[in-house]
Amino acid sequence: MEVAAEESCAGARRCSSAEEAALEVSWVQGFSNKNFGFINNQTVCYPCGNYILFLDIETKKTTALQCQAGQVGAFTANGNSHVLAFSDRRLNPIIYIYTFPELTKLTKLKGNAQLDYTLLALSFTGPYLASFSSIPEFILSIWNWQENILLCSESQPGVTATSMSFNPMNWQQLCLVDESNVTVWHIERNNDEHHLKQNPVELPDAQGLVSHHTDLFFPVSYDEDPYFGPLLPVSAIAGLEGDEAETFMPRNYIKPLLHPTAHCWSATSEVYVGCKEGYVLAIDAKTCGVSVLQQKPLPDHLRKISDIVSYVHKEVQRKKGDKPTDLQKPVLFGMAFCNEGLYTAGSEGILFFYQIKGLQYEMTIYADILQPISSLIFSPDYTVLLLVTDQGTLYTYKPAHSGEAVKILDTCRSCFLAADFLPGNKYCVSVTISGEVQVWLLKDGTGLSKLNLDVQATAMACCPSSNSVAVGTKRGQIYFLDVTEAEAPRVIHRIFVSEFPVLSLHYDQSGQFLIARATQGHIFILDARPSKLFKVLGYVELAGEVLDLSVLSDFKSDLVEVVVLLNVAVVQRARLETFCLSSALTTDNDKYVNAHGMFNGSAIKMKRYDLDYSLSSAVRLKDNTVYGYCTCAPFICKYRLSEENMSEDSSVFLSEKRTPGNQLGSGFLCLSPNSRWLASAAKDGVLLIYDTFTMDILAQKHCHSHQGGGIRSVVFSLDGKFILVNGKSDGALVCLKWKKLKKTEVKEASSYWKSLLAILSKSTSNENAFLKSMAEWQFDPESKLVSLPEEKVKEAPLKSSNVEVTEEDGNITTLYSSGAIDMTWIGQKIKKVMKEETRRFGNQKKELEMEVEKLCETIQKMMLENEQVPDTEKLEPQEFNLDIEEQEKAQAEAEQKVIMTRKEIEMENLANRYVQDVIKRECWDAMYIKGRAVKSFHTPHEVKNYPLKKRSKEELETLEKVLRLKKVETADVKEEGEKTEVMANDSASCCLIGSLSSQYGGDTSILYSQWDLHTREQKVNQIVLLKDIIYNLKTAFNKEFDEVARQKEQDIARVKERNLRIHEILAQLELQVEVWEPALTDDEMPERALTVQDSEIKAEKYLTQEEKEKAEMLARLEMERQLAATDNERLRALDDMMGGVLEVKKEDILKMDIPPPTFISKPEYVWTDEEKKEFRDYEEKVKKLNEEKKNYRMSLEDELEKLEASIQETTQNFDETVRKLSEKKVKLEMVIYQEELKIVNLVYALMLDEELATRETGLHNFLMKKEKEKVKTARTIQMTKSKIEAYIDIYENAVVQEKNLESSFAREFADVPAHLLEKLLQLYRQRPKTPVKETVLDTANPYVKCLGSAGDNKDALTLLMKAMDELDSPEHMPDGLDLSIWENFCLARRNKMESEELVKWKSQTLAEMQAFLQRRVNDSDIIDSEIEAIFQELTWLQEEKMKLQLNLTIQFLLKQGQVELENTEIPEYSDAILISKSVIEELNRNIMAQAEKKIASMVEYKDFSKGIFQLEWEHRKMRMQIEDLQQKARDIVSLIISKDRQLLLTVPNYNSNVAHHISVMEQTLGMMDELHKKNVKNRQKKVKELEKRISLKEQENYELSLELKEMLVSTSERRHIFEAADTQHIADKVARQRYREILKQKHLREQIKEEKEECEILQAQVERLRSRLFPIL
Repeated sequence: MEVAAEESCAGARRCSSAEEAALEVSWVQGFSNKNFGFINNQTVCYPCGNYILFLDIETKKTTALQCQAGQVGAFTANGNSHVLAFSDRRLNPIIYIYTFPELTKLTKLKGNAQLDYTLLALSFTGPYLASFSSIPEFILSIWNWQENILLCSESQPGVTATSMSFNPMNWQQLCLVDESNVTVWHIERNNDEHHLKQNPVELPDAQGLVSHHTDLFFPVSYDEDPYFGPLLPVSAIAGLEGDEAETFMPRNYIKPLLHPTAHCWSATSEVYVGCKEGYVLAIDAKTCGVSVLQQKPLPDHLRKISDIVSYVHKEVQRKKGDKPTDLQKPVLFGMAFCNEGLYTAGSEGILFFYQIKGLQYEMTIYADILQPISSLIFSPDYTVLLLVTDQGTLYTYKPAHSGEAVKILDTCRSCFLAADFLPGNKYCVSVTISGEVQVWLLKDGTGLSKLNLDVQATAMACCPSSNSVAVGTKRGQIYFLDVTEAEAPRVIHRIFVSEFPVLSLHYDQSGQFLIARATQGHIFILDARPSKLFKVLGYVELAGEVLDLSVLSDFKSDLVEVVVLLNVAVVQRARLETFCLSSALTTDNDKYVNAHGMFNGSAIKMKRYDLDYSLSSAVRLKDNTVYGYCTCAPFICKYRLSEENMSEDSSVFLSEKRTPGNQLGSGFLCLSPNSRWLASAAKDGVLLIYDTFTMDILAQKHCHSHQGGGIRSVVFSLDGKFILVNGKSDGALVCLKWKKLKKTEVKEASSYWKSLLAILSKSTSNENAFLKSMAEWQFDPESKLVSLPEEKVKEAPLKSSNVEVTEEDGNITTLYSSGAIDMTWIGQKIKKVMKEETRRFGNQKKELEMEVEKLCETIQKMMLENEQVPDTEKLEPQEFNLDIEEQEKAQAEAEQKVIMTRKEIEMENLANRYVQDVIKRECWDAMYIKGRAVKSFHTPHEVKNYPLKKRSKEELETLEKVLRLKKVETADVKEEGEKTEVMANDSASCCLIGSLSSQYGGDTSILYSQWDLHTREQKVNQIVLLKDIIYNLKTAFNKEFDEVARQKEQDIARVKERNLRIHEILAQLELQVEVWEPALTDDEMPERALTVQDSEIKAEKYLTQEEKEKAEMLARLEMERQLAATDNERLRALDDMMGGVLEVKKEDILKMDIPPPTFISKPEYVWTDEEKKEFRDYEEKVKKLNEEKKNYRMSLEDELEKLEASIQETTQNFDETVRKLSEKKVKLEMVIYQEELKIVNLVYALMLDEELATRETGLHNFLMKKEKEKVKTARTIQMTKSKIEAYIDIYENAVVQEKNLESSFAREFADVPAHLLEKLLQLYRQRPKTPVKETVLDTANPYVKCLGSAGDNKDALTLLMKAMDELDSPEHMPDGLDLSIWENFCLARRNKMESEELVKWKSQTLAEMQAFLQRRVNDSDIIDSEIEAIFQELTWLQEEKMKLQLNLTIQFLLKQGQVELENTEIPEYSDAILISKSVIEELNRNIMAQAEKKIASMVEYKDFSKGIFQLEWEHRKMRMQIEDLQQKARDIVSLIISKDRQLLLTVPNYNSNVAHHISVMEQTLGMMDELHKKNVKNRQKKVKELEKRISLKEQENYELSLELKEMLVSTSERRHIFEAADTQHIADKVARQRYREILKQKHLREQIKEEKEECEILQAQVERLRSRLFPIL
């Protein structure tokens, strides 16, 4: 392997011979499944650690290119131009461009990335490179790497891209893919300027359905509800502003989309995308349209075959333990396009071929490699397809041959763990963390073989005395491999040493011992020889954490010294412990180990040394010199283990010398086999080689980097020529060799190796022969330990092992069949010791068991006898215990368990108490008024109060502030306030207020009128006032509730008092009747739930010893007190004499009996007179006593009935009170709901106002962005126009120059004859055939017709000039023409062609510039339309906000049945207006009054008409009478009589006539007065109506003035917005529309005026006609 690298020498300190010593890289091996690429048709390149590896797929040779800055980051390669690009992983990373196979650096690109580049991509043609940086920039950049120019860049915050590629057909299209999105970028060119334009692709959902994206920020239309208002976008409802409002997507709108995993370009500029869900998408790069490709239905016979193949594949995966997958919808991780179709592959390990026709494809299986495929790559000539797997293997497949995939590389799938050299220095062995063992050829690093152990490896070492390899695992096992045949390694043995992981393995140089270091301070010593079957000799257990271990062999004394570095946690020091191993340990092992396998300290000569510094690694030389790598500082300490170097005050060895180092981080040391060189490695990845004598730096090599974790292990070959170094996590294994070295050192290393070979040659041949004879060790698949879980390994440490079986049987062939579950070597020793003890002491054990059984029987008999003796003679049970110590131990353990259980219960109780305290504090203590209930006695009524929290100080301050503000506003409009109070007292005020809270104690006078809630502050204040009313209503009800609750308590107390008397009466009457005892329930006394009564605890209370003693003492004192109280002589005397009472009570009458006389037992005939008299007295007394008993019983029964009736009456009265309270509660709930409904409406109005404001802010932000885009676009358009104008001049000049060349041709060759001039003119216009590149001739390449670039134009001109060489040859020269003229002619023709190509190239550039300008103009038009739409929506929002302020939601109270609808449809009230009820009632009263007047006038007219007829009749009658009376008068004229006499004579009753006349006059005056008063009242009513109208007009004028101010403000804002936005044409359009609306309104006003005049004329005509028809009216 060849390595191209530049040696860095960053400040290394070298000795005088430093110039003669240097290291170089011999070969590098490793694998990285991140990026692969073809650099030419037969070479594959990929990054690995600090190197780029180049693999020849034919010879399988590898070349390496080292990145001197550290680990390789992003990587890409272009096989057409043989160029590769990669970045380093340091701060401010750099991109390097190299060419192959020269491996020369062309350029390096310095961008703005701070941390790392994640992706790189080279264009198919042209010198273009795309880079994508990681956090924090996330910048996509396009470079021209030939000129080292950054063309353009664009930021993509938060995007973690996974793949990126140029369109091979057009370098100006780029596809960028992340885990959930696909973006097609267009690179637009404007002469020397480049711009990136993003085109995101809308992926289908998880079901493969393509749905159009819904723009939630700009919906198509707004749904407007007449009650709830407009339905705004979700972002405005959520209250989002800025960029978040534009991108916000609710959860219910988010649909799971497809997840892209791989992509490739087609020859038609389509992007094929493979998805995680198994779908294949086709994306048009121009329109970004997505189509889902569907598999073409198979015929029946092919479908059956496909089903069988799928079933077999699933079964194979199931047996492997993998998840079965569907072959019909595979998950694609690699895609490659060719002329024939599309190749895909994924986790199934199958290479599919898709024959795509339209939107359907036919799938064919071409190859199955049984490994997950991560990527597919075609070679530049499209003859070889590279298959990259996740397992560290590479395959090649040739589509033209349709054969099987060929493996070309088989490395590792995980990072290298360790590497070592086999004896002979011809091969080396490596192992990975996953347990893959590989054998390499040391000469060039060729991989010879690979063996997978399927275990997690932790250590590896090669035996110097045989071709065997030991591999330690995490489970504590050691695998032994036979590598005598490097091409076929095999596992020959396995030992399960312990249950702890094996941390490191070390062989001594003689190959006699294998030292295995495990955790917990265990070090196992094994016989390293295969002939001894790798026997475990014993182990050493050290106190402390083992940091490092080194082995030193002394061939003279035949000793092996082991140096162990321990970590002392108490002090910051290091401790070395050494012990020696001799060959006697292998021959007579039992003398040096105990029964458990542990070495005796004296046998192995254990020694301890304390060092003054804390070390991470240490090695020891033969002269008692120790080198240690210090952990606290970057230097190497040198110690000499002698008493001279010990400190005076303690046994601590002081460092003799400290050598500073340039390495960073913790490191370790490694000693060469001849102890001449000391290697130092650390986390920075730099390897330093020191001279152990002078500690000068011989050489250094930066073979790994700190980004990859530094160096994990270093090992020297036995001859000292090679050094194997592997990184920690970069996956690279580097083999170094000496480039320069002193001859003396080379000779010394070679002689040491030869002497070592001479010592080991005989044992090596014998051991290798024995290795070959050993059979291969096989796993038992049903019982292998690898299949056990991690935690189950420790549960089986005591099982049988293969080693014991081998030792007992002595048969090699029986060694390799594994038993059930392996037992650790320590477990075998313990089991063996137990068996030996059982065998030796078996008889004694049986005798002891029999004696114990007899003793148990004796003790049981004694205990039975003890039970039968008296209590005074009984022994305590514990006195029968023979083993007091064991009993105390058992009791202590039981007490400990009790204590633990008690602590657990206490902690659980503490947690429950904490929860109880939280609930009590939040739900009980925080309540100012606790929630409780009152229940009736006999009915199911139950009333609950309102639990209330005490209002906070902030709430009270807010309420006071609002009340103060309302008071000020009321004082300002005092007159309107008085009118409002008058209206509030009206019967309809509740209806207008919208609630009945005023009837239940709520002060509604402090509220704003529902008609005045226009501003936000008023609504907020109204909410505060409504909450205060609700709080007051609840408080008032709670007071009434408390009174009822106290009344119940009083009633219960009365009932209990009466029940006491009832109990006494029942006792006297000797009646067994159950008495009803009322009591409060838990709902009525909720505080009971907070206290636990003793009666509620069913379990027996636990008492401590102190509590028991205290309880016994209290019980004793109480008994003494009772005895002292009963020992009273006076009470005993009274009880003996008078039954304990001083007088007979009335209640005792029923118990009284009169004793009969003593002679009652005698016969009556023997009674004496006195006895008879006494008997009569006795009967009278008995009769009298019975009457008294009867009367007293009746009185008790009457009293009982009265008490029961009283109780019944009391409880019924209370039940009635509760019923009324319940009804009031229901009504109060209704009132509270009414107020809460007001609050809800106000809150909704405020929320809608906030949503409108948020939407307006979001639109303004979006408008600002669009205006910035417009300004930017306008500036770009202006600059582009100016550039085009300037470029047109250049283009026209070029065209003119090109025409001048043709016109000057005749002048230049004017002296040439005419016939020759005509031929020259024909040749002048002749052009060669169009040159074709080599790639065009390659028909396998699907991208042969790709578009060119500026560089391609230069290449085309070069090819054209090469094609002109043939035409310029003298063969084409006309006969008779001079050669000098022909040369001038050829030069002129070349100039003409160069000019034509220049004009052609400039015309293409001009067309591109004009196309760029047209795209920007289109973008500007789109932005203008968007801005216009934004302005329209802003205007609509202003109108909606105005509507919201004017159109208020008013709450009315309507009686049930007042509103009746004929049908169920809700009528339309859009054209209705809201008028006060008082106005309507006043109008109705006026109409009724006018109607009554009309009816009265009509009745009067009818009566007047009747009077006219009657008067006419009377008139005729009177005329006739006149005639008669005149006749009589003529007769009487002659009589002499005065006028009064005549009147007196003519009037029958003169006095009554006079009185009647007077009364008529008085009635007339009264009627005139009444009419005058009525007219005055009518005039006063008209005056009041006019005053009301005046006040309403003034209110309207005030509101209009406010609206005018707001409109002026909004007008000025709009004017500023229009001026700032430069939207004059939009403003003119709006002005014209407004002007037309004004003209329309003016025209309507004129029509209204004309119609009003016509109505007045018609009204006048109606009045004239009415006066004609009804003149009296």
